Amino acid sequence: MRLALDSISKKVGAQTWLHEMRLALHSGAVTVLLGATQAGKTSLMRIMAGLDPPTAGRVTVDGVDVTGMPVRERNVAMVYQQFINYPSMKVAANIASPLKLRGEKNIEARVRELASRLHIEMLLERYPSELSGGQQQRVALARALAKGAPLMLLDEPLVNLDYKLREELREELSPLFAAGQSTVVYATTEPGEALLLGGYTAVLDEGRLLQYGPTADVFHAPDSLRVARAFSDPPMNLVAASATAQGVRLQGGAELALPLPQDMAATAELTMGVRASALRVQARPGDVGVAGVVELSEISGSDTFVHACTPWGGLVAQLTGVHYFELGTAITLHLDPAQAYVFGADGRLAWAPARQGRR
Repeated sequence: MRLALDSISKKVGAQTWLHEMRLALHSGAVTVLLGATQAGKTSLMRIMAGLDPPTAGRVTVDGVDVTGMPVRERNVAMVYQQFINYPSMKVAANIASPLKLRGEKNIEARVRELASRLHIEMLLERYPSELSGGQQQRVALARALAKGAPLMLLDEPLVNLDYKLREELREELSPLFAAGQSTVVYATTEPGEALLLGGYTAVLDEGRLLQYGPTADVFHAPDSLRVARAFSDPPMNLVAASATAQGVRLQGGAELALPLPQDMAATAELTMGVRASALRVQARPGDVGVAGVVELSEISGSDTFVHACTPWGGLVAQLTGVHYFELGTAITLHLDPAQAYVFGADGRLAWAPARQGRR
């Protein structure tokens, strides 16, 4: 199934919720809608599903215009943030409901197969009210998979779960989607989920589609500062810089040798972007170092996040492992210049690691 949005937009009163955009989903693949809250993800999904019409433009499925077709006439499965299950039905009946509507055979075997894949086979005789939040969301996912719809929409389905449950389900989603035939659209605010799911990513910000492409390509070569901010967690470190004949000069006088585009003026205002994971406390050959003072150190899972005040400005380093730093102590952070991003005065990408030229 190939769903395409042709110059669609959405206005509500005087507000523009979605600016004009074109987007053609890759059939049978996962497309992640990545953006902050109110970026337009849910509005876009509702138009894809047929729950809301666009103000302008059209929606096509396999080349057929379905813009005015109501959701009840489309074969779409949706999973929301809330745990939406039939409270009067046991888990087995919840999962079986779309199978019964289609008049399928061997329903019991199919239900057990889906329950096994989602590790809820021991819950089939319970009611939703007897389940935890994570178990209820697994039931909702199983029912959506049972529907076998050519288009499956998931609107931040893990956001209301605790950290441990989110991590468990995230790891299970990719093989679940790969085992089906559906075109999957998955909305999230978290870059880590987009990277884990792979496929394709559409980055949204304030109702605008900023970039769409294979997830790895969008992550490694963001078109603009706006995309880089949206696709970095923690946010990408941004440092004021200027162009030189050899590369870029940073605040504090440090210089990085980078082969910038030849048409970039020698004194042009630039912004250098550095992902937190690219900063280290141990120097390697060719690194550029910057001395600073520790302002905050926090341990999250198996990583340590160090916030430091430096001549380049405030920096956040993501260090693998558990490390302890006293507040106010001196620290030197090191960067391989080849891992730096450079954005022009217009915010467009001028240099990315292992990639050259403007996008």
